[in-house]
Amino acid sequence: MTTEPLMKTTTHPQNGNGSYSQIFRVQTEALRAMHDFLSGRGLIQLMPVILSPITDPLNHSVDDAYITYNGQKLQLTKSMILHKQIAVSALDTRGIYIVSPNVRLERVQSSDRHLLEFSQLDIELKTATASEFMTLIEDLMIYIISQVKATCADELEKLNATLRIPRRPFRTHTSWSLLEEYGPHYESEISRSEDDLFWITDFQREFYDREDPEHHGHYVNYDLVYPEGYQEALSGGERDYEYYVLVRKIRERGQKLDDFAPYLELARAGMLGPSAGGGLGIERLIRFLTKRSNICEITLFPRIPNSIIKI
Repeated sequence: MTTEPLMKTTTHPQNGNGSYSQIFRVQTEALRAMHDFLSGRGLIQLMPVILSPITDPLNHSVDDAYITYNGQKLQLTKSMILHKQIAVSALDTRGIYIVSPNVRLERVQSSDRHLLEFSQLDIELKTATASEFMTLIEDLMIYIISQVKATCADELEKLNATLRIPRRPFRTHTSWSLLEEYGPHYESEISRSEDDLFWITDFQREFYDREDPEHHGHYVNYDLVYPEGYQEALSGGERDYEYYVLVRKIRERGQKLDDFAPYLELARAGMLGPSAGGGLGIERLIRFLTKRSNICEITLFPRIPNSIIKI
């Protein structure tokens, strides 16, 4: 009797249809466009944090990735949300951006859009509203897609990837209205039916996303979603920053205050301030721009959930 292997094995990079050189040319131009746009808008670039006593708790279960060094437990970054909130509060700047490696040991069994290790464009704007941040991102996405379309016409043709420039303003839906219309898998359903980038707002999730002061149980946050079934592009929101609000929300979510002690000490000292931001997945962006069927096709060394990593 034979049995199926419990985990898929990744032994060699596979690209599906198209050339890695063409895909990485698109990636190079997309990254160039990000930097040109954000620096041109007055944001400053910071370097990523890889190891820290604190990291994003996330709103879904993943296995922790950490090392022990000099008697201290240090986590690998799941996202730089806490650090960028601290940084933008401390610096005299309109905003910051970081291209940050993330490690998330996902428990999903199979997915065409999840990687254990990926890069994220993290952006945070000082004293900004959700509307101001969303406008910046709409302009950014239009600029990236326009630049890639203009500079990578040959590559896109060979990849059979057709890009359309999004129209502003992007359409906006609330999570609760989509839940009522489509059910629990509303993101994938509406992503397949939309033909342009769009927003979904008002999710109940991490403790740092700001509660809506005018509507109990609602939140000032958002996801940017790709059309054509590619789903989530960016996740973010306005931030809560007052110590007692953060403590209450951490406790409400059944989390431990000690896990966020250095962050909470800054909040108690009044060293955090209002901001809004979000994180844009780089590999998901490149998958969308090159119209690949699976996120594994746009990286030479994909780290896939439930796979054995050999290279």
